[in-house]
This record gives sequence, structure tokens and C-alpha cells, in this order.
Amino acid sequence: MRVFLLPLLLLLASSQALAEACIVHSQSDRLDVKVCQANRSIPSQLFRDGFCKPEMPGQKVEVSYAEQCPEGAFGICRNSQVSNIAYRQDLYYYGVASDARYLKPFCEGQGKGTWESPSSSAGNSQAVK
Repeated sequence: MRVFLLPLLLLLASSQALAEACIVHSQSDRLDVKVCQANRSIPSQLFRDGFCKPEMPGQKVEVSYAEQCPEGAFGICRNSQVSNIAYRQDLYYYGVASDARYLKPFCEGQGKGTWESPSSSAGNSQAVK
């Protein structure tokens, strides 16, 4: 029975990480950025105390938490790796859609993620060209 219990516990632990997101809204005189980080594999406490608490001198930063990222993102970097750490997250970008030309190469290069542009109609995603 213990053999069957372990996979169930692992599944529950991973689904808890998937149902965790933080929305970071930063503003300054010339900047207004909104990003949502959806946790894939980061330990919950580390996600809340580290990943969701950016230090941005000179900017007003507001952080809120949700089960999932809100709709309306112009781009999503799926399964992004943070630095050279094994932890993964999905990054949702809101605001200026033309920023995708900078964010997509960063996502696929340094983040080792997959870039998606959500479709405005059915919720399907398409790659940015």
C-alpha cells in the first residue's frame, strides 16, 4: 500500500505548486509593468518569500497572490528556468505587446522556456513570429 501512496502524494504536491501564482505590478515615472509568475516546481515558501518579492529601487511595487494568472497576457513564457536553478515557472506578460520582440528571445534563450502568444478568440496559443 505504501508503494501506491507515494505517487499520489507526489501528484498532490505538484498540483499544489501549479495552483500558485503571484502578480507583480511595478510602476515608476516612465514605466508600468505587470507580470504574473505561475509556480511549476518552486517550493511554496521560497516562491512566496523570494521569487514574488522583487527588489526594484525607485519603483512602486505591488504584489498580489492568486491560484492562477489572469487572462489577458500578450505573451507567456512556459516552463521558464530561473538562472541555472532547476526550478520552473510560467511567466505571463501584460501591457505593451510589442515588448514580445525582446521577451521572446530572452524566454527561449536564457530562460530555456517556450514562448506563446495567447489567441484572442479561443484561448489557444500561437508562437510569436
